[in-house]
Amino acid sequence: MIEVSFDQLHAWLSAFLWPFIRITGLMLSAPLWGHSSVPTQAKIGLAAAITVVIAPTLPPLPNIPVASWAGLGLVVEQLVIGTAIGLTIRVMLSVVMATGDFIGLQMGLAFATFFDPSSGANMVVISRFLYMITLLMFLAVNGHLVVLEVLISSFDTLPIGIQRFNPEAFILLARYGGTIFATGLLLALPLVASLLIINLSLGILNRAAPQLTVFNIGFPTSLTVGLALLMVLMTDLGRFLERHFYHGLEFLKHLVETLAPLAG
Repeated sequence: MIEVSFDQLHAWLSAFLWPFIRITGLMLSAPLWGHSSVPTQAKIGLAAAITVVIAPTLPPLPNIPVASWAGLGLVVEQLVIGTAIGLTIRVMLSVVMATGDFIGLQMGLAFATFFDPSSGANMVVISRFLYMITLLMFLAVNGHLVVLEVLISSFDTLPIGIQRFNPEAFILLARYGGTIFATGLLLALPLVASLLIINLSLGILNRAAPQLTVFNIGFPTSLTVGLALLMVLMTDLGRFLERHFYHGLEFLKHLVETLAPLAG
């Protein structure tokens, strides 16, 4: 008869629980795995499967009881690491949503919104369209596999029980949030600049010929030119996103390294 002691059960539970919480933090905060359309059972099952695979390869775990204040500290520590990785991916993929907002505002489609269950807010149609393309591109370049690779390698850079973080990493993550505006505006700049020139021209035309109302000429012109320019933008969108993903994933690796506390 096989007998299992309490110490063995506790060791097995610790080997599974700590990495499982870090992976779960990623699943909850990342936009791809944390999407509302993905069932909760599937998220938990995927996190558990990854944990079972990587658990034997992890560095030695701290001998801390699960049901203790120190164990609660480890839970918070793993959630912080997983959530930081997930938030970085969310910021990286949210760039195109800002791009869609800028383009939709200039095209006159800011009112064409619908409720997005994944974000819990109204989203411009163009933003949703570009966001879905970005998610598919992210899967096509195996970005999700790179994220999982960074997550698994973080157990070596940030072993379980590290007890403290480098505060500079959180400042770095907050500053990276500016990428949403800067890169999003950079992608939308050709359309925004062109439509702005058209709107200025229509404004001058309206002053010169008041009988030509803006609503009769301006909106169809902005919409038609905007759709044409959007078609031109799509021809270079893949190259832009590929370069954006590269810089975003490089930042993710740098963030994980920065989270490690300074020596001494």
